[in-house]
Amino acid sequence: MLWILAQIAYPLVTGAARDQVTVVVVLLAAGTALAHAAAVRGAAYALGFLVIVSGLGLLSEIAGTATGIPYGCYSYALDRLGPALADVPLVVPLAWTGGIYPIWVIAGLLVRRPAVRMVVLAAGAVGWDLFLDPQMVADGQWAWCVTDTGLPGMSHIPYTNYLGWFAVALVMAGLLTVWERVAPGDASDGPVGVAVAMFLWTWLGSMLAHAVFLGLPVSAVYGGLGLAWLGVGLLIRLVRGGNERIRFR
Repeated sequence: MLWILAQIAYPLVTGAARDQVTVVVVLLAAGTALAHAAAVRGAAYALGFLVIVSGLGLLSEIAGTATGIPYGCYSYALDRLGPALADVPLVVPLAWTGGIYPIWVIAGLLVRRPAVRMVVLAAGAVGWDLFLDPQMVADGQWAWCVTDTGLPGMSHIPYTNYLGWFAVALVMAGLLTVWERVAPGDASDGPVGVAVAMFLWTWLGSMLAHAVFLGLPVSAVYGGLGLAWLGVGLLIRLVRGGNERIRFR
């Protein structure tokens, strides 16, 4: 997958080249997620997913940078990741789509009750951010106003960030649950191989990258553990030869 190749290139470049690779990674992640969603459920479903996740992601980021709610006080480094709206690079909401989609699919693969799936997505989103935030802060893409109220070894990222992620992702999950019930298109079982590959690469590949190539061993541990409960459940299902399909409804 081109998305994986772009991620492999990320630690190999610096400066403006790394910024460009970051944008490419995000675009390819979102494109891969939406292409898979369209293939298994239809273009209308994929468009709705994009509107819900990237739309809410953008609104939350605009509110966050302007008011500090829901994530805490922070600001983006502008003119590095392309055009921005209200001081939020427009590539950022696409990152939400690329990152949330595989977690949403895996959550649906492992649990069937909609309410449980919603909580699983929110918790999984926080696990993903335990990789994302340390990596992007280390690269100078955004910075926090308060830098001493976070997890041990990552105090520069405040606890409010993770609470905000959980809350926003929970709202996304609620809207997605409704959308899956009313969206047009075939709601029959669909293959999940692409989403599974995206999730496993994000989990295992990020652990390797943070620990070995990016000099971020602490976030390698936190992020690895943050997604391990989902990843282990997925691997057990795969080893047992479970039916790797999910009902989109």
